[in-house]
Amino acid sequence: MSDLLTLFKTFLRVVETGSFTAVAAEFNTSQPTVSRQIAALEDQVGALLFQRTTRALTLTDDGRVLYEQARQTLDSVQQALGSVGRRRLAPSGTLRLACPVVFGRLHIVPRLSTFLARHPEVAIDLVMNDGFTDLVEEGIDLAIRIGEITDPGLIARRIGTTRRVTVASPDYLAARGIPSRPADLAAHDCIVYSRLATGNRWVFSGEAGPVTVAVSGRYRVNNSEGVREGVLAGLGIGVVPVWHFTDEIASGRLVELLTAFEPQPLPTQAVYPSRRFLAPKVRAMIDFLAHEFELDPSLSAYGSPVPCAESKIG
Repeated sequence: MSDLLTLFKTFLRVVETGSFTAVAAEFNTSQPTVSRQIAALEDQVGALLFQRTTRALTLTDDGRVLYEQARQTLDSVQQALGSVGRRRLAPSGTLRLACPVVFGRLHIVPRLSTFLARHPEVAIDLVMNDGFTDLVEEGIDLAIRIGEITDPGLIARRIGTTRRVTVASPDYLAARGIPSRPADLAAHDCIVYSRLATGNRWVFSGEAGPVTVAVSGRYRVNNSEGVREGVLAGLGIGVVPVWHFTDEIASGRLVELLTAFEPQPLPTQAVYPSRRFLAPKVRAMIDFLAHEFELDPSLSAYGSPVPCAESKIG
């Protein structure tokens, strides 16, 4: 039975990565070994699982059926093992954690020493990327994401709140003037973050309801670090999470604008694949960050409780 489970694991990862070579590297083995394991599984089920060409692997009809069955089997085994030992197991192993670049630099990395001191058997492999990484394909145990999660294959737990503000440098405002309402932004250079779901359409909250403004500027960037540095350099007005600039706003290095038209806060979410058994190291990190963020006014709902229930998206 254990040999069959090993073959199932290899088969699932080959399907998910589309590469024998990638799976070999992931499992610290050789490509011929992975090929032999797939061939052994094909012998056991008496069917061809892949159509192989020099460029790609394509699942056969039998392969697709087996993929669903193998995934369900491994899920059941992992749940059974986890339900017995979950409370007894101490967090251990390498935790592959993904997060946005600026958020990671400002609010994840500075807290890791405390987490690692509490959990000496855990190591951290941090992946900082503003894009939405495929958690399964990239082997990510846990991701921290800002905003709503719509992927039905993920579980999300809200661990904080991201308040957003409109900011600019004093030098920029001295040269271009201070906007008093969202519509004034049309006459300003605005820093457009190209990964924002709404693109160059900024949505504000006002007494009469939502206000949407189409903005533009001569500086557009796909990286949160680039947005941060652009605002500091006086390249334009930015709408950013308040935790980008907590110290800079307090010191006067940046000016907060349009305070009567603040964008809606976004949830800060801990996200992980729904089909995986939640390892103790993952649970420990989620609980740790939820507690840490609740104590930080720039990351919480300013004193209101942070929801902690897990939910299946979809």
